[in-house]
Amino acid sequence: MKRYALISDVHANLPALRAVLADIDARQNVDGIYHLGDVTGYAPWPNEVVALLQQRAIPGISGNYDSTVATDYKHCGCRAETPHDEELSHLSYEWTRAHVTPETKKYLGSLPFRVDIRPLGGHVSGPTITLLHGNQTLNTVYITEDRPDSFLERMAASLGARPEDVICFGHTHKPWQRVVGGIRFVNAGSVGRPKDGDWRACYVLVSIDDPGTGVEFVRTSYNVDEAARAIRASELPDEFADVLKSGGAPALTTGK
Repeated sequence: MKRYALISDVHANLPALRAVLADIDARQNVDGIYHLGDVTGYAPWPNEVVALLQQRAIPGISGNYDSTVATDYKHCGCRAETPHDEELSHLSYEWTRAHVTPETKKYLGSLPFRVDIRPLGGHVSGPTITLLHGNQTLNTVYITEDRPDSFLERMAASLGARPEDVICFGHTHKPWQRVVGGIRFVNAGSVGRPKDGDWRACYVLVSIDDPGTGVEFVRTSYNVDEAARAIRASELPDEFADVLKSGGAPALTTGK
């Protein structure tokens, strides 16, 4: 059996990332760790998060926040529900752009759009785990749980996926999974900014074995008060601390 830990949407939350990595390390049966993008934004540790990922040699892909910061795009590619949310998203983006180091920016620009994992090796036929942030076309597209099967079927066909393959993504900050046409779709949730009402950091374990694919969502407690204090001590909006402590305040859906 091969087992992979997938972490997504850390969003510069260093205490959450440390707690998740400690939880993964304690399991001692994980063959690899990958991140699914959006390592920056909304919290005050973008450089420290990138440094830790590099120190641990954790490969991953580019989220919308990563590619927009790396290219100095006009906005973060986040979806806002209200004008106030839109204002908050711009404040976060400009703060992040102003505080990332050249080394962090270079790292963000080096991340690939997509990663394919062949757990059984490329020399034999077997399942592929495809890692994305959004969908197969753009890292800004939200793959929410209410997407119809037809949408997921088109996504799988565009990726060249086959039955028993696994397509993993993030971006919505809400974990879920579904099997369509024998292909398993997995949203890894969010390590650093959950939006499903549970403040704990979320990651997913994907196992490939002869009986089939196993998916386990893991929630990990961390020092959310430390993260909230650091946000309030920075020039980031205090609302971001409230989002962390509530697991996604309904009135504050400022994009991902």
